[in-house]
Amino acid sequence: MQKWPKKKTQYPLIALVFFIFIVFSILYNEINIQQIHSNHDSSPKEDEEEEHHRLFQSVENRTLPRIPPVPLDKSSACHSTVKYSGKRAEWDSFKPEAGDRREMPETCDYFSGEWVFDNSSHPLYQESDCPYMSDQLACHKHGRQDLEYQYWRWQPHNCNLKRWNVTEMWEKLRGKRLMFVGDSLNRGQWISMVCLMQSVIPADKKFMTPQAHLSIFSAQEYNASIEFLWAPLLVESNSDDPVDHRLSERILRPDSLLRHSSEWMHADILVFNSYLWWRQGPVKILWSTEENGVCEEIDGLGGMELAMEAWANWVDSNVDPKKKIFFVTMSPTHFTKGEWDPGSEGNCYNEKLPMNGTYWGVDSDLPTMQMVERTIARLGSKVNVLNITQLSEYRKDGHPSIYRKFWEALTPERLADPASYSDCIHWCLPGVPDVWNELLYQFL
Repeated sequence: MQKWPKKKTQYPLIALVFFIFIVFSILYNEINIQQIHSNHDSSPKEDEEEEHHRLFQSVENRTLPRIPPVPLDKSSACHSTVKYSGKRAEWDSFKPEAGDRREMPETCDYFSGEWVFDNSSHPLYQESDCPYMSDQLACHKHGRQDLEYQYWRWQPHNCNLKRWNVTEMWEKLRGKRLMFVGDSLNRGQWISMVCLMQSVIPADKKFMTPQAHLSIFSAQEYNASIEFLWAPLLVESNSDDPVDHRLSERILRPDSLLRHSSEWMHADILVFNSYLWWRQGPVKILWSTEENGVCEEIDGLGGMELAMEAWANWVDSNVDPKKKIFFVTMSPTHFTKGEWDPGSEGNCYNEKLPMNGTYWGVDSDLPTMQMVERTIARLGSKVNVLNITQLSEYRKDGHPSIYRKFWEALTPERLADPASYSDCIHWCLPGVPDVWNELLYQFL
């Protein structure tokens, strides 16, 4: 890995540029949040699942093109749309690995446990001390006064998490690139990691470089970087612009991920996620071999399975023992208060405590999780799974709700009804994503 060039610090300017970049990214993402809010209870029905499995059990393979097609972007459009035919890309090199999937080297199940209030060791950093904090996640800054959400520590049932040590973590990353790849939830985990790590690096030895869909935080003295790559659908799509992706239809190319893999292939540690964007209704497929602009429409679960298959092929073909791959399971939302408080209306707004006991929200789609499990199982020991879903389910108190910056004007009617515009998708920082990174720390 190349040494980071020494240069005169421009720390305030870099922080300002990064802040502006995040502001515009989130501004254009607002419509997606509202769309998910209004359609949060739309999950695949049993007959749709049967149709989906029928299509995938009897498919006609599609041979990959030799000449690259015109790249997808926000101006891409379908000339016409037909029902999904069942065709899929033919990945010649993808051969399922024999043996068990690599869970984690430790014998303890770190993902089964409970949240323990601990105001002596948590939070691991202060919101105001992180110059890279996003206004989408800075809940205290935007008016949240109950700060208990910052003090909860995850405690596995039969073991303990290794205590967070930022210096040790930097040593693990020395000479390496750690890259988070995915959507705004993975971006939140990336910001969490940067905030966890940046305090021990002198101001003139750390640099933030927001570059289009790839943002890089680098620590010169460790010759290391913590990066985020915007790739919400993993494969090439018309939503790959990290700022301008307010589109009426999602078009993807499940037989092409070179746009993203050409970036992530150079990283030493990769942390992937993909889920939320597949829950916004049907998507359209424009195969690389299609010359007449005819798209095929498929449900979100089916589209995600095609994308996961392409991703799995890349992992199978390109990952060696020196490269570490993690996949983060779905991050739950909390839009329906009646699920954890029967008879009540509302959502995560004004929730101040985690849940006790067993809980699984309807927005955490089991068929999707089972599909991801099957896909990753085929890769054997090449992928580690960070199963954050169940432990995050309990944290109905951890979302920003109304305590974040909103860039679109809110009407008096909406302001009078806080639940109508509450963000129950993302997570306050410090908060739940810090625990996801503590788990990542266990396994590096």
